[in-house]
Amino acid sequence: MSRFRILVADQAAAVFYDVEALDQAPTEVGRIDNPSGRLHDRELSSERPGRSYESVGGARHAIERENGPHRREAALFARRIARRLDEARRRDEFENLVVVAGPPFLALMRQELPRLTRARVAHEIHKDLVHGSVGDLRRHLEAVKGEIPLA
Repeated sequence: MSRFRILVADQAAAVFYDVEALDQAPTEVGRIDNPSGRLHDRELSSERPGRSYESVGGARHAIERENGPHRREAALFARRIARRLDEARRRDEFENLVVVAGPPFLALMRQELPRLTRARVAHEIHKDLVHGSVGDLRRHLEAVKGEIPLA
């Protein structure tokens, strides 16, 4: 069992690391790719957004979709990641979880994590580091280790 499992994710990729202490070099233990996370809305759906007229004047504009195809794909990917983390928690692969993701994807992860797995979240880092180096991740972990009561 590892002391910390670190998830670094965005809508297109998730990388899982294990580490005993946050000042050590993390070891990659898994990865999930989501190729559709790199696509644009127009590539995910053939539907065009609806059109609307202004109440005053003749201007027309597209109606923005609150839950467009890109957001739905990101939510499905967050659910896949959450399932993987929950399975790892059930197998006692880690004690504490550190989630590293940009704010929009972090919000999706919070929604999808089951209660018992969410209870193991020791800290969240609001940065998109999935395409950064392990050195970048390590610097961010060292910077916040004082904020994590279990570190």
